[in-house]
Amino acid sequence: MKRIAKFHKVSLEQFKQDWLDTFPKDAAETAEQVYEGIELPKRATAGSAGYDFYSPLSFILAPGETIKIPTGIRVEMEDNWVLKCYPRSGLGFKFRLQMNNTVGIIDSDYFYSDNEGHIFAKITNDSNEGKTLELKTGTGFMQGIFVEYGITFDDDATNKRNGGFGSTTK
Repeated sequence: MKRIAKFHKVSLEQFKQDWLDTFPKDAAETAEQVYEGIELPKRATAGSAGYDFYSPLSFILAPGETIKIPTGIRVEMEDNWVLKCYPRSGLGFKFRLQMNNTVGIIDSDYFYSDNEGHIFAKITNDSNEGKTLELKTGTGFMQGIFVEYGITFDDDATNKRNGGFGSTTK
């Protein structure tokens, strides 16, 4: 197995900024408490491909509801690798939990962005069976899988990233 990446927490300052932007009614002290409890992603078993991301907060999602989650996590990885993020299989199966962008793509250069490469997840309970999802703090909700990729022979991309969510086309 190749070892190509390392998870880190974003700085407390970055997390507080992003938390309060996402949940403006919360106090800075709440963000600090949440930050202290953040767990780095890890695999559940030696045969697991996915690294489980744990929710930094408890929440309830009724069918059709959406939440944006600042995970507090960033990932440093070697070039020519990408982290692809999906809902945890069981949550997708039981609640039709969906990533709003279908698959989260975390590029290797995102780590160096002004926002420290802070990984967010925006998820929707897409249940058509009326099931409400209740997730407690510290529960796995998303999984990330590292994938190696190649480029074309005539690729000449030289631009530098600064940000996420569409920043490479700005």
